[in-house]
Amino acid sequence: MSRLLLERAWVDGAVHDDVLVEVEGGRFAAVAPGQPGADAERVPGLALPGLANCHSHAFHRALRGRTQRGSGTFWTWREQMYGVAARLTPERYHRLARAVFAEMVAAGITSVGEFHYVHHRPDGTPYADPNAMGHAVAEAAREAGVRLVLLDACYLSSGFGAPVTAAQRRYDDGSAAAWTSRVAALSGVRVGAAVHSVRAVPRVELGAFRGLAPLHVHLSEQPAENDDCRAAYGVTPTRLLHDEGLLGPGTTVVHATHLTAEDVALLGDSGTNVCFCPTTERDLGDGIGPGRELHEAGARLSLGSDSHAVVDLFEEMRALELDERLATRTRGHWTAAELLAAGTRHDSLGVDDAGAVAVGLRADLVVLDTAGVRTAGTGADEHTAVFAATAEDVVRTMVDGRWVASREGRPAVGRALGSAIEEVLG
Repeated sequence: MSRLLLERAWVDGAVHDDVLVEVEGGRFAAVAPGQPGADAERVPGLALPGLANCHSHAFHRALRGRTQRGSGTFWTWREQMYGVAARLTPERYHRLARAVFAEMVAAGITSVGEFHYVHHRPDGTPYADPNAMGHAVAEAAREAGVRLVLLDACYLSSGFGAPVTAAQRRYDDGSAAAWTSRVAALSGVRVGAAVHSVRAVPRVELGAFRGLAPLHVHLSEQPAENDDCRAAYGVTPTRLLHDEGLLGPGTTVVHATHLTAEDVALLGDSGTNVCFCPTTERDLGDGIGPGRELHEAGARLSLGSDSHAVVDLFEEMRALELDERLATRTRGHWTAAELLAAGTRHDSLGVDDAGAVAVGLRADLVVLDTAGVRTAGTGADEHTAVFAATAEDVVRTMVDGRWVASREGRPAVGRALGSAIEEVLG
């Protein structure tokens, strides 16, 4: 058992001074605000529950600083993404993902949902181990110290039943039944299911995902998806998922940017999770989703860094509020506590025993420097975390009772990222 005296910590919806915690077997065995701890390790700064990155494509990190050059749209960005995906091998992906996950834990992320669709060789033929790419990602996460949920994605079509393109062949299992068979062979990995999108999985195949949880789906990221779905099926993507029985508390829809009022009601009434990725959505020019409307309707919001234009969950939290301000020209849509809750929604990944500093839960912590140039004088409370801090203010990160990252390790993470990206890009 280890004993820590947290100088300040977010516990039970408020910041408390001198929180004594005991950690045993990777879980919080005791949490006592305002208690002396002469024999405990003192942890200065503001301690928060570990952050949950609920939507990641690790290999997209290689695009940072490159796709931002010039103009274009989501669709032109996608062609550049395909070019990077084509160069991945299990060995290259392992090294790249390990560095990306190390960047995440250095930023306070303790759980990540990796939306994984690069399955096969570039020509579409399976590796000797059909899950070689998935196992490479899982091993990378273990080495980096982050808790991984591999959201293995089914991808069968270039759009509403059309055959996959040459660039997409390595994503395609051929059918939902073949996807199911391959995923069943994944070993030693916490696995969730993913429908890439209603574009990429035809309606006749969606029944295979009914009842699976956690289930994640890209939804209405682009107006073109909505238009094409109406042309193909006569309904919006949200209505399609509803009619196929795929909405509910075990499902997370990602982006949900371009929704009708009926879509919002369907997601809210079903208690579906919605994962916003504000830094990616703004980087790609996708738009601003109706976050507060979804929350008020009953949907539960989580956050992700998606394309990793930024790996900073504090920025994702902040952007949820600030983007709403831009869209409405009013302030104060979200409280800091609500945004912090969105940033710690591990249950969106099927991890129901994390996301709070509480007895019995997984001992995940992220510790912020409250005396740095961004945080000094801000109150050292939840508003500091959400509206002042960045990933650079993270001092230490704990996962399952083990310190896995510290500020001192960041230069090594940077070198590993540079080397791995250079290897992929050639």
